[in-house]
Amino acid sequence: MKAALFISNLETGGSQRVIVNIADYLITRGHQVTMVTQYESKNELWLNKNVKRVISDITAEEKTNSRIRNFYRRFMKLRRIWQSEQPDVILSFIGTNNLMAIMTTRFLAIPVAVSERGDPELTYLTKFLKFLARFLLRFANTIVLQTADSRKFFPPAVNRRAAILPNPVNPLFFRPRFEGEREKTIVAVGRVDENKNHRMLIQAFSKLADEYPDYQVIIYGEGDLRNTLISETAALGLAEKVHLPGKSNQIEEDIYRAGIYVLCSDTEGSPNSLIEAMLLGLPCIATDCPCGGPAELIEQGRNGLLIPPKDVNKMTENLQYLLENCQIAEEMGKNAHQLQAAYNPKVINEAWEKLLISLV
Repeated sequence: MKAALFISNLETGGSQRVIVNIADYLITRGHQVTMVTQYESKNELWLNKNVKRVISDITAEEKTNSRIRNFYRRFMKLRRIWQSEQPDVILSFIGTNNLMAIMTTRFLAIPVAVSERGDPELTYLTKFLKFLARFLLRFANTIVLQTADSRKFFPPAVNRRAAILPNPVNPLFFRPRFEGEREKTIVAVGRVDENKNHRMLIQAFSKLADEYPDYQVIIYGEGDLRNTLISETAALGLAEKVHLPGKSNQIEEDIYRAGIYVLCSDTEGSPNSLIEAMLLGLPCIATDCPCGGPAELIEQGRNGLLIPPKDVNKMTENLQYLLENCQIAEEMGKNAHQLQAAYNPKVINEAWEKLLISLV
């Protein structure tokens, strides 16, 4: 099979990690893979050397002062890529990429699978984009969703083509659970932006820092708000206790012995960082955010804790509960580790491969 995978970029993000994992697996299975991205950025995920890379954005020389003309040139350039590469199947990730994949392949006889990675209500922000998504996605051969709740956005014509597949996870996160004395750290992983809402963790911890002087917060990731949060942390007098070290290339090692994992997002699909933390066996607190991803992973009080989005007081309360009840936290971590059975890499990767082959 010759597969083309399409996404905006390969920066460090959950969707990017998933599509890179899929590409790597397909290569190991003997398929040909072309990764098409709109642009190439400085800090990118490692991509298998056998994956061909193609950039679809127009160059500076090709750009004009007309937005309509620039869109037309991007459209035609992407269509020419499909005509040149002649893939047997295309897998597209996220929002407007999915719309472009469907439109640029019309009458080319190339099957297209699109994947919605988050809450469609927030992915397609304007009324026009919502209309386009509900109309155009019915022309995709398959729509891969992350949660059952995300089906509510789409009409029956789209849902008839929809499938829910778990995220492929890097095998590095499948290991025996650490059973020694855990580090006195509260960790979070993800892009440092408004949606991930790491500020909520900092605010909650600021209420507990004096009571638990041995604990530190470490937030791994890059993003527009990183420097802002570093400044806010210093203003709270927490510069020595809250750290934002940026991107990690060995996150499975960095959080392996952590005391608590926290996800504060306002919205998520099926959050990779939470899955990875649970696979490692960390006690986890997560927001019960749209469109239902954390709630599908966490059984309240058994393998983690769910709190309302944006609720700093509940975050503070739940952090203190786990810090005060180490044995309960330990049991939650052990139960979270059992998620490994449901996320067996071989089973999930084979499901994605089987889906793409079925379209060829």
